[in-house]
Amino acid sequence: MSARIAYLARVTALIILGLLWLVPVYLLLSNAGKTNDSYSGATLWLPGNPLDLVINLGQVITDTDLARALINTAIYSVVSPAIAVVLGAMVGFAVIVLRLRRGFLWFFLIYCGSVFPLQMVVIPIFDGYSRLGLYDSITGMVIIYSIVCLPFSAFVMRNFFSGIAESVFEAAVVDGAKVRQIFTRIYLPMSASALAVVFILQATWVWNDLLLGLILTQSEETRPVMPVLTGLQSTEGGGASYTVVLAAAILVSLPTALLFLVSQRFFAKGLALGQY
Repeated sequence: MSARIAYLARVTALIILGLLWLVPVYLLLSNAGKTNDSYSGATLWLPGNPLDLVINLGQVITDTDLARALINTAIYSVVSPAIAVVLGAMVGFAVIVLRLRRGFLWFFLIYCGSVFPLQMVVIPIFDGYSRLGLYDSITGMVIIYSIVCLPFSAFVMRNFFSGIAESVFEAAVVDGAKVRQIFTRIYLPMSASALAVVFILQATWVWNDLLLGLILTQSEETRPVMPVLTGLQSTEGGGASYTVVLAAAILVSLPTALLFLVSQRFFAKGLALGQY
């Protein structure tokens, strides 16, 4: 009886927490589906009109720079995490499997990139980008996002490879495989779930980044989505209406939400990282 009561208490607590989490989502969806005239504190909790939501989404695409920003951010969120994941796997493979000389020192130097907050180094980065001609460029943004994502990728992949038996590498060497073949044909396929989890987490971080996009970009051709979304809320120069801004927030949130929905199985496998 007590076990059933405990079970019901856990379920009730989870339901309450789930409802509390869904309240902001409901407010976002309901108020994004209203006209600017019908949006007020008195109607805050009333449901919106799906047709008005479609109209507001259309205004986001046609009247703002968000569409171009979504393309820019998609590039950054795919290319940079992919580069970081591959480099992180190389670091983990070199340190753990190949037993690189002073490998832990090299790994520690790479991991130090995640010790200091970005706010501390953003001014030197801005100065260096201005001198090198990388400021306000897609190449510059891909580089900086790859660098920022690398420490976490190296950390996860190092821990993952440490859980793989040494006999795997020794057996491959006995069979005559070269180091490159062992890495690409054995270790990378074995770590597919870990690579996917790291990529998804890093892609989500890049997608939601505001600081670097705000500091290192300026033009419509390079600016990511979060600075553009923030700019829509500005009242200077007749910014977009509140309902259009809310519709833009929905549009910005959809890619990462869909990414997590379609990649749940990778997270389930990723919970057993290194268990071989």
